[in-house]
Amino acid sequence: MSSNNQTRQTRMSRNAERKPSGPKQPHTGWRTFRRILFVIVAIVVLGLLAGAGLFFFYAQSAPKITAGALSSDTSTRVYDANGQVISRLGAQNRNYVKNKNIPDTLKKAVVSTEDRRFYKNNGVDPIRIMGAAFANVTGSSLGMQGGSTLTQQLVKLSVFSTAASDRTLKRKAQEAWLALKVDHDYSKNQILEYYINKVYMGNGVYGMQTAAQYYYGKTLKHLNLAQLALLAGMPQSPTNYDPTTYPALAKKRRDLVLEAMAKNNVITEAQAQQAEATSITAGLTKTHKSTSTNPKTTKVIDAYLKQVYAELKSKGYNTTTGGLKVYTNLDMGAQKRLYDIVNGTAYVSFPSDKFQVGSTIVNPNNGKVVAMIGGRKTGNVTFGLNRAVQTDRSSASTAKPLMDYGPAIEHLYYPTYEPVKDTAFTYPGTNKSLYDWDRRYQGTITMRKALVESRNIPAVRTLQNVGIKRATSFLAGLGMTFDKTLTLQNGIGLYISSEQEAAAYAAFANGGTYYKPYLVSKVVTQDGKAHKYSSTGKKAMSAATAFMLTDMMKGVMTSANGSGRSAAISGLYQAGKTGTDSYPDDYANKVPDGATMDSWFTGYTKNYAISVWTGYDKQFETGHYVSETQTTIAQEIYKYEMSYLASKSTNTDWTAPSTVTETTQNGTKEYYITGHAGTVADTTATSQYGSTNTTSSSAYSSNSQVTTNSNTTQASSSTTESSTSKESSSTEQTPGGGNAGDDDDNTTSNSTSTTESSSATTTTQKSTKTNDNDD
Repeated sequence: MSSNNQTRQTRMSRNAERKPSGPKQPHTGWRTFRRILFVIVAIVVLGLLAGAGLFFFYAQSAPKITAGALSSDTSTRVYDANGQVISRLGAQNRNYVKNKNIPDTLKKAVVSTEDRRFYKNNGVDPIRIMGAAFANVTGSSLGMQGGSTLTQQLVKLSVFSTAASDRTLKRKAQEAWLALKVDHDYSKNQILEYYINKVYMGNGVYGMQTAAQYYYGKTLKHLNLAQLALLAGMPQSPTNYDPTTYPALAKKRRDLVLEAMAKNNVITEAQAQQAEATSITAGLTKTHKSTSTNPKTTKVIDAYLKQVYAELKSKGYNTTTGGLKVYTNLDMGAQKRLYDIVNGTAYVSFPSDKFQVGSTIVNPNNGKVVAMIGGRKTGNVTFGLNRAVQTDRSSASTAKPLMDYGPAIEHLYYPTYEPVKDTAFTYPGTNKSLYDWDRRYQGTITMRKALVESRNIPAVRTLQNVGIKRATSFLAGLGMTFDKTLTLQNGIGLYISSEQEAAAYAAFANGGTYYKPYLVSKVVTQDGKAHKYSSTGKKAMSAATAFMLTDMMKGVMTSANGSGRSAAISGLYQAGKTGTDSYPDDYANKVPDGATMDSWFTGYTKNYAISVWTGYDKQFETGHYVSETQTTIAQEIYKYEMSYLASKSTNTDWTAPSTVTETTQNGTKEYYITGHAGTVADTTATSQYGSTNTTSSSAYSSNSQVTTNSNTTQASSSTTESSTSKESSSTEQTPGGGNAGDDDDNTTSNSTSTTESSSATTTTQKSTKTNDNDD
């Protein structure tokens, strides 16, 4: 017996030794798994707690929401520089419809389209959010469902900005919190009522009742299923789903709504198919009631407002549903005067109602656009073509300070008395000859004289010396970029707008700093958040360049031979430049001599820069030309508007900066950049464009007296006038509208060059005492 017990004990001892080694590995793995699971759960819980904490933190700062906010319109209010309301986009006599008068079919269509779980959720729907995410991935949502509930959409329309920049986590948290509050405080029918009356429906129409009357001439209760389905689907993109403008897109959207209703079991498949078979244009009215009742929205500010809305859109704001307060730089007095000048008869005599104007006024010291006119006699058209910002017409000779003479002073240190050649010229590599407005040559003259009298050939020769690359860079500094590479011909004509040109000339006025022009100074969104805007100035040229250009351009209006004498205002310190663009050679014989397609004047004081374009929209139609005498209309518009502006601002002259030295040449006050008193060599003979018909002038001559090269010959066959040469159109007309024959004492096209003292009338500048230096 004892032997058996010993054997049993031995076996038990062996088994005891084996048991711990068997289950040890599975037990350790389970413990590791539990630890990992615990960490994951802890992280999830902590994340949820942190998210909940952040949610409630953001919710505490959510704006208040009231019944008034939920039921009110979401119009955008626009204010002038003095804080006066000038327009309310979307302000209309809304036909508010109460819940009892809203058809059940429309409610079902809206819910099926925007929020199928509307009656089940509490204002925020986690299931909907996950479902929308899945549907977007799988493409099974018919494009109907997003993550936001209908209540959240109502909150967004009533309280928050719709700008893309404001779509933040904080905003979404506040939106969800307020949606929960709205769902708690209001019934589902009340929420639907607010939504149906608030949504934007296109064409300035707010609310589906107003839309029913606008599109169908009926109230909601008189519309059929197909028509109600169309209205229910429009808020997502009211412009694209406008049945009168985009019937195909509207039908596709309507049919999607009908499918959603059938899927939601609020209508049968048969009803959906019958409605889908209905023409999208069935029942549409041909006449629409005006939706705007605001008397302040007048033609006076039409172009300015259009540009304001374009600027807001570029910043990401929704002007139709944003409920914005927009503060602009508009000077209403200046705007009204400009409107009266171009639309009345008290100031300027216009040849016809089709004669058009585009003009922009900029503050040189900050870039604020204070007034803008986009056309005249435009009838009942609202937000039509804004000619103040169009860039499809040549700026003609107003380009010369920008592309030719400005870069020459900035990069080549041209003095105002730099000798420039007004001799026969053919564009390199072509047989196209360039002529001045009088088709004569004056030989070698000063840069000042060439600019004042708007001579074309010296300007293009100057551009040759500067080079296209440096000229383009100079223009870029003034806010002008171009899709195509510029050429020599652009030296006498750039395709830019009056807004661009006013801002560029403003840099001459303020001493060389460019401010990008802007109309909107502040936007206050529905949540009370203010967004301020301004233009940061960038140095575009030296103070010396700006001053010397300004000093020369004073003579455009004051010199006896100046091209802009009609813009002169007695006693006012101002500068400016004319521009006229003639017809191409193959059309010139169809219009009278001296007729032009475009006529410009851009001028400035230290307080305002004004650019004016005049012409016809269809310049190649019979009679749609600007006659030689009518080229002064742009100058006259400028004169009357600047006279008004000058009457309420200071009149101060520009003072030479310390980097500029004054001298006298041939009895005329001239200027040069300190250290560069001599003249600069004409390098066009070896320019990037190849050989030309010029000879070089002496570089940095120690002789301060300006002279000309006598008996300049035209030896090159490429520059000799011949019957086979293709002539380029003149881009400048008789200075100040005078007679071309006034320059009989100057050199003719067949004569040799003469000295400036005998060929030019001396320019008399108004002497100004310099009290201090302006860097």
